[in-house]
Amino acid sequence: MSDFTLVDPKGWQFDLHSVYSAYIGYFQINNVPWYERSWGHLFSSFEDFLAFSWPVIVVTDTWTGKAHIVTRLNSIGAFLKMIKTRFGETLPQAPNILEVTPFETSTRHLRNVSDYTTYKKLHSTLPAAILSALKQRIRNGEPKAIKELWDKRDKTFLAVDFEWSERNEKSCLEWGYAAVRCGHLNDLGHWPPVPDTNYRKGHFIMQEYADKVVNKYCPTYPWHYAFGDSQVMSKTKLPQVIQAVISSLASPDSETVPNNLVLVAHGAHGDLARMEEMKIKLPHNMLIIDLSIFERVLFNRGMRHPMLDPKTGLPRQPGTTLSLENLLRSLTYPAPALNGSTPTTAPQEPPKPIPVTLPNVTMHNSGNDAFLCLFALQMLLEPEGTKVPSITNLNVKRAMAQAQAQVAATVQAQQTGMMGLAGMGMGMIPPMSMPVFAATMGPGPGPTPRLSVYDLSTEFGQMKMDPNPSPNSRRSPGDRLSPGDRLSPGRPNGSGSGSRSSRRVSGFDWGM
Repeated sequence: MSDFTLVDPKGWQFDLHSVYSAYIGYFQINNVPWYERSWGHLFSSFEDFLAFSWPVIVVTDTWTGKAHIVTRLNSIGAFLKMIKTRFGETLPQAPNILEVTPFETSTRHLRNVSDYTTYKKLHSTLPAAILSALKQRIRNGEPKAIKELWDKRDKTFLAVDFEWSERNEKSCLEWGYAAVRCGHLNDLGHWPPVPDTNYRKGHFIMQEYADKVVNKYCPTYPWHYAFGDSQVMSKTKLPQVIQAVISSLASPDSETVPNNLVLVAHGAHGDLARMEEMKIKLPHNMLIIDLSIFERVLFNRGMRHPMLDPKTGLPRQPGTTLSLENLLRSLTYPAPALNGSTPTTAPQEPPKPIPVTLPNVTMHNSGNDAFLCLFALQMLLEPEGTKVPSITNLNVKRAMAQAQAQVAATVQAQQTGMMGLAGMGMGMIPPMSMPVFAATMGPGPGPTPRLSVYDLSTEFGQMKMDPNPSPNSRRSPGDRLSPGDRLSPGRPNGSGSGSRSSRRVSGFDWGM
């Protein structure tokens, strides 16, 4: 036990105790009086069997997740060769030896077991090995492990989401969470969980950045939380709130037993990094589900219906990852007809999806993202019987009703050829018959909605192109002004005074 040697787990696949058990069974079935043979003392007990000094490692099985103390086939051959050399009898390899497919791929610690005390000490490490492998399997998005975790109905699933400033990653703009206590609900006979009533949820806005810091490339919408009321708080109190939420749901830390709390996130790496920066203490035995990885593994294994890639419009290829918004979209539509093509990775007919109509809410709000992340996980694991959440924030509900009315008017205008109405200053939201998620609409307290994520006209003005430009006119945007032009009060681009302010027609001061 003192020598520390690392070995590749490939080829270590025979459970050591099952080797001894298989030979005892072989002797019984074939009426071999092993107890009368000269080598019989080697099988008198498992402890005597270990006296051979077996090289072993500890691994977990890929399929069952159970931990085993395993040895190699050539070690069994060496044991049989020793019997032939010392006692002159040949024993065949016993059938029905338990074979294990190691889940681990990294090198493992090699040990030599020659007595029962050493074996017992090694056997006591199996629960820790199971926990370590389970954490990795869950993190890798293994469907069987995650499904078993959900089906036990005894865990608490906590979905979290952060919104950070694009200019400074250390500035947290929002934090949202949603949790469901499956063990408590199952004890009360409420299953499956109902998002509206069984999800504990919250949304926190940092008062230092509210209405002051707005991301350009991926805008955030802190005032558009659809599933409850937002709380405005100081950024210095956020770590304390997050720690309290986690502590209220987690069980004690352990080296052998998984925690009752399971963390859920879409792109968990970023959220974990932020919590580490905030010095949030997470239980070491906590399991973590990355929803993006889990969904990708499901699709790669043919366990999701065929769909179109939202980026290319072509059939989705294995290995691609969906954003949270596109993942939610994929829950709303049945399997599309892909011109007879079938996914190359589907070993069997994939299950038919259950189309749902989701509420039209604003994404990139941390509260909405966390709530819908947990709902998406439940839909992927138990779609039948799961109810769709509804909007509970009255301001958001009122804004969505106004948006729907405006979209209906715009569609009608487009159908009648009145294209001018389509240029209104409100963000376009598809009608509810095509359920997607708004990215620009929300209630009144929030910032003014913009036409697009990054509208150059708000910073540089509209670009006016002359059909016959001169070489000098290409250097400045806006209408060309000649020395004789004048701007009149009633003409936005006509003649008038040549004052300095009147020349800022396109956002620039020409300096004339």
